[in-house]
Amino acid sequence: MTKKPIRKSPHIEVKDKLTLWVTLMVSATLCISVLAMVIAFMLGLWAKEVDNAEIFKMISPAFSTLIGGMIGFLSGIKLMQNEDKSKSNPCKE
Repeated sequence: MTKKPIRKSPHIEVKDKLTLWVTLMVSATLCISVLAMVIAFMLGLWAKEVDNAEIFKMISPAFSTLIGGMIGFLSGIKLMQNEDKSKSNPCKE
């Protein structure tokens, strides 16, 4: 009787798992924030008592800041994710 080799499931490191969850949470937050701002834009466009220029003046800087910050955060996480694995200890050279 031959024994089949036991296949181990790929072990995901804690840091990789944490990076994945943080990325998912930031992405979900970005989606919710963008949807809320788009809804505010749309409601402001059709509300007769609100001046459209004032809505765009108030929301546009916040929209740009939020989008830029979240995209920068996500790209920073993804760029730093594989750096530890590919980098050997420079002190031993």
